[in-house]
Amino acid sequence: MACDKRTQAALGAFVCFEDEAGQHLTPPRGRTWGRRGQTPIVKVAGRSSGRASIAGLIAVRPGARTRLLYRLRIHCGRKNERRSLSERDYIGVVDAAHQQLRAPIILIWDRLNTHVSATMKQMIAQRARLTVVLLPAYAPDLNPVEDVWSHVKRSLANLAAHTVSTCWRR
Repeated sequence: MACDKRTQAALGAFVCFEDEAGQHLTPPRGRTWGRRGQTPIVKVAGRSSGRASIAGLIAVRPGARTRLLYRLRIHCGRKNERRSLSERDYIGVVDAAHQQLRAPIILIWDRLNTHVSATMKQMIAQRARLTVVLLPAYAPDLNPVEDVWSHVKRSLANLAAHTVSTCWRR
């Protein structure tokens, strides 16, 4: 049986914010420096040959250092391959966080269909030291992980990756 939020906070629970992001290998356009009068040209492959999906979790607790935990999944474009993270991927991030933090977790995340699915609800019910709080329908400003993804995507501007060098076999 799960404890209520106040009880978990009193027991030293970490408040964790979770969010996900995806990035194709086709680089996003960004600004860069170049010689005056010479436009820099970055050559890339014509077709995107992969995609990276990442789920990240920021864990906060008074008196403890803030932590960023994440799980990366590479999608190689194989036939019938899922192009996004599954319930198992998300619960894997939460389980990894629980192992590293060694404390109850109050998880705050958005209303992505994978987060509110029947499969996810069943997985959450099996974890007694996990309390889930859903954010309002559209509230990116309430989730600090959104700022992490914004920084990461800005950093990837003009990155010219050709392929995913190794694709993980399942």
